[in-house]
Amino acid sequence: MTMNLEDIVGLAREAAASDVHVSPNDTLRLRVHGALRSAGGEPLSPALCEQLARESVGDGFSRLESVGEYDTAKTICGVRCRLNVYRVSGGYAISIRLLATGIPKLSELGLPPVVGEFVSYQKGLVLVTGETGSGKSTTLAAIMGEINRTRPDHIITLEDPIEYVYESELALVNQREVGRHTESFAAGLRAILREDPDVILVGEMRDLETIECALTAAETGHLVFGTLHTQSAADSIDRLVDVFPEARQAQIRMQLSMTLRAVVAQQLLPNASGEGRSLACEVMVVNSAIRNLIREGKTPQIANAISTSAQIGSVTMDASLMRLANARAITREVALEAAHDRDYLARQIR
Repeated sequence: MTMNLEDIVGLAREAAASDVHVSPNDTLRLRVHGALRSAGGEPLSPALCEQLARESVGDGFSRLESVGEYDTAKTICGVRCRLNVYRVSGGYAISIRLLATGIPKLSELGLPPVVGEFVSYQKGLVLVTGETGSGKSTTLAAIMGEINRTRPDHIITLEDPIEYVYESELALVNQREVGRHTESFAAGLRAILREDPDVILVGEMRDLETIECALTAAETGHLVFGTLHTQSAADSIDRLVDVFPEARQAQIRMQLSMTLRAVVAQQLLPNASGEGRSLACEVMVVNSAIRNLIREGKTPQIANAISTSAQIGSVTMDASLMRLANARAITREVALEAAHDRDYLARQIR
């Protein structure tokens, strides 16, 4: 059996798959509308999987052999793809995420209208959060694309790996990849502050030093966008604060209360029709009440504060789920499974 990456991505694109999994001694598997299914055909031999791994990483194969995993991104069969190649007991496996072709427009994503206002922010921190595969990269790409088209700014992205590729329009866009252009997120962020940026995109805020640098950048007059793997706005605040030792947490809460502008928490849920997925989205726009709750460490009260600030565009996750369920876009069961307060939502769904 012969197969290359072009064949695999072409097959996935025809099947409208979001992800492809290559594993030794198993059939090719596709994730379509959130569910994993076999593409059929013969199991992939370890030799073929190794050949595909070599094709994926190129000169990075010796690093893959020694470290055990390798992240990269490339355009295959006309589709921008993110690849993670990793060693497993039977040889080499590959996970391929197919990204949208071109930079999507904000209006196409089904986000709450207030997200469009983020494009005009001049400084502060904006977080886009959610589990893997919830559309964080796509939301950020749409926001960056809009800034690129409408503002004469310097945008610097720091990613691992570079996913969406931007061409400078009204803005100047420079993209840097961790491991290729800079040693780490923290090292890249420290350098970015000397590169005259207006807008900074941090692919992942995963450690103390990166979070600290991002807060400093937001505090010193830059507009910073970052991602976290959290389920809600309140969880995001706790995650950022808990990374720091207890003696520093009060100071970090103070910094966050002054710099955080908004949090978007996303879930992609299967449609009731069985085809496609719908975006459920919580948005917290930070006002004086929420600033006080962050500063005082009263994050359990933030959900209530979001629900009472709808006039400035905030939306709770449960309100978003209720809208989707009542519109029959998703089933009642899917909505309740994704809810923060199942009892409340059960009463609200018609």
